[in-house]
Amino acid sequence: MPELPDIELYREALRERLLGETLERVRVLGPSWLRSVDPPIPAAAGRPVSDVRRLGKRLVLALEGAADEEALFLVLHLMVAGRLHWKPRRAGAAPARVPARRGLGALDFPHGTLLVTEASPRKRATLHLVRGERALRGHDPGGLEPLDTSPARFAARLRRENHTAKRALTDPRILSGIGNAYSDEILHRARLSPFKQTAQLTDEEMGRLCEAMRATLLEWRERLLREWHESGAAFPERVTAFRPGMAVHGRHREPCPDCGAPVQRIAFAENQCNYCARCQTGGRLLADRALSRLLREDWPRTLAELEERLDALRAEASPP
Repeated sequence: MPELPDIELYREALRERLLGETLERVRVLGPSWLRSVDPPIPAAAGRPVSDVRRLGKRLVLALEGAADEEALFLVLHLMVAGRLHWKPRRAGAAPARVPARRGLGALDFPHGTLLVTEASPRKRATLHLVRGERALRGHDPGGLEPLDTSPARFAARLRRENHTAKRALTDPRILSGIGNAYSDEILHRARLSPFKQTAQLTDEEMGRLCEAMRATLLEWRERLLREWHESGAAFPERVTAFRPGMAVHGRHREPCPDCGAPVQRIAFAENQCNYCARCQTGGRLLADRALSRLLREDWPRTLAELEERLDALRAEASPP
């Protein structure tokens, strides 16, 4: 799922192309994509784009209203597999076609078309058209903006309810724009277990977590923008949750860049949690709900025990 750094990358690219441009038409192909009926989607046509915003993990296109009415807002949530693609358009040419299988729809402008696709068969990406700032606020889950909040507000919000650190970082009602990928990176930088309860965090750990959050998100936002500009690409096409420069996310069994220990992974529901046992949990392996229950007493409790068992297996497998 595109998270804060990725959405900021999309936002910057869209601002460069769409500010002041008039939206000609919104084409809706995916039957589940459009989730609002009032105002009707044709009401967006003919309006210039006055701003491109980020609202949590949502992209918002602000469309100018007439003198006697409020502005309209197109609210786009890409969910897990939704992606944006920009297709330039020559003068007099027809707008780009929407891909048959993955295409959800398109926003047509005089000089190009913004295509919206979703690779997953479970179509979750959504589009809403709302009128006025008050209606737009209804799409805000209410989480703190990670790059704008103070350490005191951050600590107060996390201590309001007791959750694991991983859940607190990814709950949009607590913090805005952070998901599975960057929460792994933040917790690794903060040297904290993803399962540590927020009620148990000391003031020093809470401050470390807040600083790690800001540093990680700022670093990746600037890195993604820099890489896109240096690539010379007209639009950022490669938006993914798995990037080579990440410390632990998506790097199961690869060496931790700080200590060299193999990165561990816990799978739960449709998500996964990646962490370094040596850097984050004092060498203790966190129990995987499925695998640890299956292995029971054979489940290794520490990184050292895991390495011993792996060494034994390698010795058994090697020829005499």
